[in-house]
Amino acid sequence: MTGRSGSLKTWVEWTWMESFCPVRIMRALLIPIKDPLNAKTRLAEVLSEEERRRFAWAMFEDVSQAIAGAQKPDRVFLVTNFAPAIERGRKQGWDVLTEQSQISESESVDWASRVLAERGFDTVMRLPADLPLVRAEDIEEILSIEVDSPGALLIPSREGSGTNAIVRRPPTLFPSRFGPNSLHLHKQEATRIGVECVIVNNNRIGLDIDEPTDLEALIKEGSGTRAVAVLSQMRVVERLCLKR
Repeated sequence: MTGRSGSLKTWVEWTWMESFCPVRIMRALLIPIKDPLNAKTRLAEVLSEEERRRFAWAMFEDVSQAIAGAQKPDRVFLVTNFAPAIERGRKQGWDVLTEQSQISESESVDWASRVLAERGFDTVMRLPADLPLVRAEDIEEILSIEVDSPGALLIPSREGSGTNAIVRRPPTLFPSRFGPNSLHLHKQEATRIGVECVIVNNNRIGLDIDEPTDLEALIKEGSGTRAVAVLSQMRVVERLCLKR
């Protein structure tokens, strides 16, 4: 009788603790980085290969600055095989998942998400390195939104067809489909498994730089960013004016 009473007491205490001490959600911020020599090829009509490399790195520096000021991520992870990014990430105190090869961004993000799920992370936010306008408060805002489990949150590109950031809970909820029309494809993946996606618009996260017109928007809105400083040094503004 005493044993049963003790067991009941333990169960009541555990139930009380679960009610008032919920399990803490572990959030990871995941940044995929490719070799800048393979990045931004659609800007080739405006920028040379070396200029694209410099510009891609400048955008990564802007994103790094935003991440450094964000408090919501429990850990920050880079997934890359680019040595300078690995060195920079470690100096920032971030974890690095080193790839043997890079097939595509979707493959990189999905591999890293599986690793993070195995390490106990409930939620992963993928943020690309080509969002030079992003600020710490944007990351805080997105990670403050409660996402059901299972569930996903998508931040579209400004033109409405891309996925500029994605939060998945759990991290391996559905495969990544980055590339053309990715917003629709991610929503389609969620529908396939019976999960509804939350869509959140964020103007700064919404501007990724892929086309010459994106450069024009960045120059207008990105005063003070490292990316605009580099474009100015390379006299890209004058080149864009000549192309009109």
